[in-house]
Amino acid sequence: MTLTTAEALLHHHIDAFKTERRVKAGSVIVTAFGDAIAPRGGVLWLGSLIQLLAPLGINERLVRTAAFRLVKEDWLVAHAAGRRTNYALSVNGRIRIQEASRHIYAISAPQWDGAWRLLALLGEVNGRPREALRRALYWQGFGELNGPVFVHPSADWGAVFDALTQEGLQETVSALVPFTAQTPDVLGAGTARDVVHRAWDLQQLGLDYAAFVRCYLPIENALNQVGNSLQPGLAFQLRLLLLHDFRRLLLRDPLLPEALLPEQWPGVEARTLCRAVYKCLWEASERYLADTLQLADGAPLQHAAQVPGPMAAWLL
Repeated sequence: MTLTTAEALLHHHIDAFKTERRVKAGSVIVTAFGDAIAPRGGVLWLGSLIQLLAPLGINERLVRTAAFRLVKEDWLVAHAAGRRTNYALSVNGRIRIQEASRHIYAISAPQWDGAWRLLALLGEVNGRPREALRRALYWQGFGELNGPVFVHPSADWGAVFDALTQEGLQETVSALVPFTAQTPDVLGAGTARDVVHRAWDLQQLGLDYAAFVRCYLPIENALNQVGNSLQPGLAFQLRLLLLHDFRRLLLRDPLLPEALLPEQWPGVEARTLCRAVYKCLWEASERYLADTLQLADGAPLQHAAQVPGPMAAWLL
């Protein structure tokens, strides 16, 4: 079958992913569970997961190894069903997925109330515990100021300390003191943007967002040309890679309110583009998932009664 130019471009995008030397199968599986499996109950037969990822060049051995590691990392739990195995999101996995979904499917950046959330490290915490704390706060979007002070524009303290406890940092938490502060508009004094410049290095992230836009703009144009003739399987593969690529950027993004971002921040365009491409892929990819996903006993995964959570507003 001869492919049109638009169809060939879409297939080329999948083929390019297959040639990547360092494909992290675990990250792709987490994306698949968060986007496609969680809305259908969060449980899937291992064989069905293998079938789902095979067209992306992720073979059975990689899937099995990655699934085993995700169990050890408390993302998934395994349930034997005769000679077959179902994998389900763990309690912590569901919490992580829900938090990630709020960021992925957000229509725009949050508004800023003008107050900084600050965490001061008052106790003697050094070496590995200090680095573990720094990394845990980094993944929650905190920046680090000079000295043992971490900053965030909109953190929820309950969620922050719950997450630190789940990371096994209970002893370190007792050395942290949370408080809020504002940056007053005083002539000659530093500004809120100076705080951002000091606490976060957004340069490389901005370049990577711009690269995401350059990659997926042609994909969006091709999808508009292909229209309803898009193959359901290809639609899901593109959908999974889209969110996989976007999620990798979000993991490094402090998700600052628009008022604090650099002018013409490419992350804004990347978010808008991701949403547009996803909407193009939604209908065909959902047909594929309905025909493909199974439990260990052969039963198809249930359809979500409605489009779940923040994704609903994202798709409107």
